Amino acid sequence: MTEEELFPEPPLSKGQGISSGEVDASVIPDVNVDIQAPPLPWEDDMERRVLLQLATLGISVGTLGSTGEPVRQLLALALNSEPRDLDDWHLTVSDHLHAVRTRPPAKVRDGLVVNLIAVQRQLQDTESRELGVLIELRRVVAALTVLYANTLTRLGDDDAAIHWWRTAKTAADATGDLDLRLGVRATEAGHGLYGQRDPATVLNLIDQAQRITGHSPRRALIARAQALAFTSLGRHVDARRALRTHLRLAETASEAQGIMADYWDNCQSDWAELQIYAAIGDEPKADRAAEHNLARISDHQYVPMIHLQRALCTMIKGGTDHGVKRATEIFAALPPAELSHMITETGKRVLRAVPVEQRDRPTVRELHALISA
Repeated sequence: MTEEELFPEPPLSKGQGISSGEVDASVIPDVNVDIQAPPLPWEDDMERRVLLQLATLGISVGTLGSTGEPVRQLLALALNSEPRDLDDWHLTVSDHLHAVRTRPPAKVRDGLVVNLIAVQRQLQDTESRELGVLIELRRVVAALTVLYANTLTRLGDDDAAIHWWRTAKTAADATGDLDLRLGVRATEAGHGLYGQRDPATVLNLIDQAQRITGHSPRRALIARAQALAFTSLGRHVDARRALRTHLRLAETASEAQGIMADYWDNCQSDWAELQIYAAIGDEPKADRAAEHNLARISDHQYVPMIHLQRALCTMIKGGTDHGVKRATEIFAALPPAELSHMITETGKRVLRAVPVEQRDRPTVRELHALISA
């Protein structure tokens, strides 16, 4: 049998008669027509998978489009990349932690989304493999999710951040790692105090965390978060009592281990002391804590926040004009890209400390305008 008999030409339908590689120019009008090539089947399938993955993670396409980079290009990197080994994932976490500490949050967000999608896909593909690998990938998910919620908090996207704190707790709980579970909960509580949640709600979160503390060294972080929540509520005696508990636990705690250990270390006592002593106007102790913070700070966002706490302390002690002037200089000097929501919320604490009868002063109105903008 000939090839023509095995593969006969299909009958021509009305209007056909020109082969796919030939065009009769005499029958085409003299106009320019752009014909868009249809998407390839696997491209359509990839887009469907992308949208499904985004929905699963609770991420909107609009979030990814915020940088102007094409969504397909951004997600193809995550969906088509080879599975990474655990060392590479730990390096990825370290890179994102460094980015959170040193770059404007809007620039950090999209890279985190790509890697969250990538690790989620790898986690799904690993479900039937070695249990140790599965648990370590869940640790990576928890760490990246905490950093994403941290970034959203800095951007002031509170509803989304709360969703991601919940996701981070679920991922941490799935590892059975008590230190990680407490680290996530302490971070959620601390960030919640920047206008994200009512301080009473934060205390409730802390109560829930205290039920699982056991003998973990990260009990100290829970006590620290409790002290800061009491300060936000004006319960200064309770705050200092919780601070003493934090310092006692931190002094005896073993060195932090595990993923993002330096993020959840217990050397954050100075930051708690600064806020607690600033809120009661104890300038010598607040200044000493501020200097200790500035000497070791690795997160750029906290430098203006430290100085704002000093301004707050000055105002609590009675130096309203000097405190407002210092806070105004801080906000005026900050580039817009570096003005995070957490810095703005710290500035609002300064404004709230202005006595009611002085809030109509030109200097106070100027500070209010800078913070509002």
